[in-house]
Amino acid sequence: MTAPGAPRQRPGFLARMMLLQLGVVAVVVAATGAIFGWLTYEDLGRDAEQQALSIARSMAADEDVRKHVAALSDAGPGELTAAGLSAGPLQDTAEDVRRRTAALFVVIYDDEGIRLSHPNPAQLGQRVSTDPAEALAGLEVTSQERGTLGHSARAKVPVYAPGSDTEVVGGVNVGFSREDVLARLRKAITPVVLTTLGALALAAVASAGLARRLKRLTLGLEPEEIATLAQDQEAVLRGVDEGVVGVSVQERITVCNREAGRLLGIEDPERLVGERLGDTGLPASFAALLAAATPESPAIEQVIGPRVLILSARAVRPTRAPQRRLRGPRRAAPEPGTDAPELGWVVLIRDRTELQSLTRQLDAVGALSTALRAQRHEFANRLHTVSGLLAIGDAEEARRYVAEVTETGPLSYPAERAELLRDPYLQAFLGAKSVEAAERGVSLRIGADTLVRGRITDPQDVTTVIGSLVDNAVRAAVQGAAEEHWVEVELLDDWTGGEGTLHLVVADSGDGLPVEDPEPIFAQGWSTAVPSGAAPSVASGTSGGTAFDALPDVHGQGFGLSLSRELARRRGGDVWVADPGRPGGPGAVFCARLPGTVVRDPGADVRGERSAGRSGGAG
Repeated sequence: MTAPGAPRQRPGFLARMMLLQLGVVAVVVAATGAIFGWLTYEDLGRDAEQQALSIARSMAADEDVRKHVAALSDAGPGELTAAGLSAGPLQDTAEDVRRRTAALFVVIYDDEGIRLSHPNPAQLGQRVSTDPAEALAGLEVTSQERGTLGHSARAKVPVYAPGSDTEVVGGVNVGFSREDVLARLRKAITPVVLTTLGALALAAVASAGLARRLKRLTLGLEPEEIATLAQDQEAVLRGVDEGVVGVSVQERITVCNREAGRLLGIEDPERLVGERLGDTGLPASFAALLAAATPESPAIEQVIGPRVLILSARAVRPTRAPQRRLRGPRRAAPEPGTDAPELGWVVLIRDRTELQSLTRQLDAVGALSTALRAQRHEFANRLHTVSGLLAIGDAEEARRYVAEVTETGPLSYPAERAELLRDPYLQAFLGAKSVEAAERGVSLRIGADTLVRGRITDPQDVTTVIGSLVDNAVRAAVQGAAEEHWVEVELLDDWTGGEGTLHLVVADSGDGLPVEDPEPIFAQGWSTAVPSGAAPSVASGTSGGTAFDALPDVHGQGFGLSLSRELARRRGGDVWVADPGRPGGPGAVFCARLPGTVVRDPGADVRGERSAGRSGGAG
C-alpha cells in the first residue's frame, strides 16, 4: 500500500501509451458504431415509410373502400358514431389488413378527417390526430410523427370517388410503430456490436504486444530517461579527449565522435553512422579487434596516418533487465563463456603520438645522462692530472696537457669519427647511442663521407627516425653471426629546392633481413620481437597474417619503422631499404630522407669540414 501523503506513482510511458491507444480505438469504434446505427435507423425508418405507403396505396385503390368511403362522406352525423362504424365494413377491412401486415394502425377517414376505421374503436367518429390536409388535397405523404398510438413511420394517401381520379372523398393513413423499427435496428446492429467488441479486444492485444516490443527495444527506459541518456551521451562524446566509435551487433557504425574522426583522419565522421564497418574505409584491424573483444582483451597500438593510436574494444551489454514494469518472460541471458554482445561494441581510440615522441626524447636524455655518468671519472682524472702538475710546479707540462685535451674535446665518445658531426645535437645524440652500443659490444661509427653543414631544426622527428634505425641496427648487429659487431651511420645535408634536407644511411654487420621483399617490414604492427612459442599480437595479425610474424628478432619492434616512414613521408621524404643484406653479414642498409629538418649555418667552413672528414679515416 501507498503510505498516506506519499505521491502516487505515475504509470509508465508504455502503460500510458497502451491506455491511450485503447482509448483512441474505443472512441473511433464507438463513433463508427453510433454513426452506423443512426444511418441504419434512418434507413429502416424510410423502409417503414415506403412499406406504409404501399399498403396505403393498396387500400386507397380498393373499389370497395372507395365506394364505402364515398357513401359515408355523404352520411349525416348520426351515422358516423363509434358503435355504427365499428360494425361497418371499413373497420373490418382495415383491421384485417393491419393484422396481416403487422402495422401499428390502418386508419380510413372521410373528406372531413373523421375516422371511419381505427385499431381503437373508441376513436371512431373522431377527427384524426394529425393534419390530413395534404392527403385530402390529393397528395401522397410519408413522415414520422406522433399520434394517439405513439411515434410511428406513416404514409397518407388520398381516396378517390368511384370512377373518378380527381374527386377526393377521404384518405388512408398506415403507420408502423417506432418500436418495430428499433427492434429491426437491434437485429441489424448486433453483428456491428460484436465486431466492435472484437476490434477492442484485438486492439488491446496489439497494444500489449507493441508495449512489450517497445519495452525490449528501449531496455525498459522511460522517454525521460532516454532523453537524459541522449543528452549525456552527446555531452560525453563531444567533451571527451578520446575517440569513440560505436558498432552495432550487425557491425554497423552507430556512433563516431569528432575526436575519433580527427584521429582517424576523417573529415566528416557523421557520414559513417549507419554504414557497415567493412564499407567505411577504417583499418582492417577494427574487425579483428571486435572479434577478439573480451573484458580482459588488451589494447593494441597501430599507426594510422601520422599518428600512433591505442585501440581498445569492449562488448556492450545492458546494465539492467529489459522488463522492468510489465510482467512477462525476461530476455534470456547470454550463455556463460560466450562473448557475443547484446548491444554491440565500443572502440576507444587514444592518441599516443606525443607520448611516443616524448618517449624518444626521454630515451635520448637517458642516453645522454648515461654517457655523462660514464665520462664523469674521465673528467675527474683529467682535473686531478692538471692539479698534480701544477702542484709540483710543472706549469709547462700542465699547459701542454690542457692543449691536448682541448684538441680532442671534453668528451670521449666510443663513436668513431664523432668529430665529423659539427651539429651539437647530432654529436650528443649519436655519441650517447654509441655508449649504449658499446655496452652491448657493438661499435658505432660515423661514415667517412658524413657532411652536415647546417643546423638541425626539428630534433623531435630527427631523433625518432635516427633512433629507430640505429636501435634496430644495433639489435641486428648483436644477433648477427659476424665476429665484429658494428653499426655505421652516415649523414649528409643539402638544400635542393630551397629547403634543407637531411639524408641518413644506417648499415650494420647483422645477417640481413629475413624476407625477400623488404616492404612488409614497414607494415604497421609488424614485429619480429616475439618470444619463441608466443602467439602473434592482434596488431601483427592485422597486418595480413604473413609468414614473417614468427621470424627471429632482427629489425623492427612493431611501430618504429612504420612510424619513421610516416614521419618522413609527412614531410615529403621517405624511409626505405637500400640493401637487404645477407646471412653472415654485412647486414641491411636503411636510408632516410627528411626534408625541412636543417637550416644553413653561415659560419660553417665547408672545405675545412670536408678535409676534416677525409682525415678521420675510412669506415
